[in-house]
Amino acid sequence: MVTFLAGGTGTPKLLDGAARVWEPAETAVVANTGDDVELGGHLVCPDVDTVLFAGGGVLDRETWWGIDGDTTATHAELGRLAEAAGLEAGPRYLDADAQTAGREIARWRRFSAVAEFMEIGDRDRAVHLTRTGLLDEGHTLTAAVRTLADAFGLDVDLLPMSDNPVATLVHTEAGETLHFQEYWVARRGEPAVADVEFRGADDAEPTDAVLAALDDPVVIGPSNPVTSIGPMLALPGFERALRETPVVAVSPFVGDEVFSGPAADLMAGVGREPSTAGVAAAYPFADAFVLDDADPTELDRHIERTDTEIDDADDAERVARACERALAAVDDDAADAPPPREGAE
Repeated sequence: MVTFLAGGTGTPKLLDGAARVWEPAETAVVANTGDDVELGGHLVCPDVDTVLFAGGGVLDRETWWGIDGDTTATHAELGRLAEAAGLEAGPRYLDADAQTAGREIARWRRFSAVAEFMEIGDRDRAVHLTRTGLLDEGHTLTAAVRTLADAFGLDVDLLPMSDNPVATLVHTEAGETLHFQEYWVARRGEPAVADVEFRGADDAEPTDAVLAALDDPVVIGPSNPVTSIGPMLALPGFERALRETPVVAVSPFVGDEVFSGPAADLMAGVGREPSTAGVAAAYPFADAFVLDDADPTELDRHIERTDTEIDDADDAERVARACERALAAVDDDAADAPPPREGAE
């Protein structure tokens, strides 16, 4: 059994080759929900759905979000109506009272559908509406995701990190507070980052299914340490569980060069070095790392090296094999360690 922590595109890309290394039926994927939004009344779970669509064989692999070949007629009509009515385009946050009203899972991340700022495909929207309908019928997010995973024929066990609301909010140097989706989708990651908040994390908790999955060895793919993995680590008990199981992490950097996305700006914004060394500092619980052959970083933990750029399933298998070797090395080190002294905790 093995468990992957997934956010953004890094870990989903790694999962493309992981099935050649670990049996999918014995693989769990814990997905970040910090960047979920309620848009026009339906809950959008981007990091959950990237894994859902990839596993279901329908992911648009050019964008790494949404459904391949999807139409966007509803999205286009929303924009046309807003323009015709003279309504300002989004992101249009609902007001403070509305942010904490209605279904609890959507707290602090509610947007109007007027001129929706995220492009939602028509088939994609059906997934969000079904998920939201199941929530309104009284199902947990975990149960709703499991139902959708069955509908898409997933072989892995896909688990949202929590059934409680956590919102990733970016505080900018200009004094703004932006939901991550506004920062990244609407503002293209341009505002200078002063800090990142995981609102609600202190009152949220990992589900029992997630905690059970964390009993198994864990692989953290080359995801953004701040906004893809950070919301999980902010949950009470999550990092403690990682300290008690073997963990290998794949760096999203080669030295101080990031492969893609806003990881460098976000890490700098929260006071961490934007580099592989900074990732290692952010993951003190990790027992081993997979680094690119060209990465000059030396760490105080076990390192496996390979070409970590992932463009296709063969690349993903190569990186997954390195993760497998790293976990085996961690097991060997544990087996060779002397037994604890009598009375030692």
